[in-house]
Amino acid sequence: MAMQTPTFPTRLAKAVKIARTQDEARTRVLSAYRHWYRSAPEICALYALNVSPSAIRLKIREDFEKTRRVTDLKVINVLLHKNWVEYQETMNCWKQEPHLMHWFRPLEEPAKPETFMDKFLAGRDDPKQVGSF
Repeated sequence: MAMQTPTFPTRLAKAVKIARTQDEARTRVLSAYRHWYRSAPEICALYALNVSPSAIRLKIREDFEKTRRVTDLKVINVLLHKNWVEYQETMNCWKQEPHLMHWFRPLEEPAKPETFMDKFLAGRDDPKQVGSF
């Protein structure tokens, strides 16, 4: 029986760093992207995913592209922190397969509710019904 190496919570722990300039933020974003990109094969192996590393890399790229136009340093710093927490949780196996497979579910527009009850359950009021008491 092979011994598995234990997961140490501090393995990927880092002190929070704040980027003070755009150049520093850019460097940290590229570093985060490289960490994710290089870890794609390991993620597939850790979680025994039925997805290729190239598909994971594509999703990682898409996630980084969503925030490409962000220029506010405060927002960038928060995004970098959240990104590192996500990376740490992923690489320490603190997630389960469904947590990673949410990247690959199709993005569909939910059907618009038509009846009053559907609108009520969706959390929307029917403008015709409001104020008609």
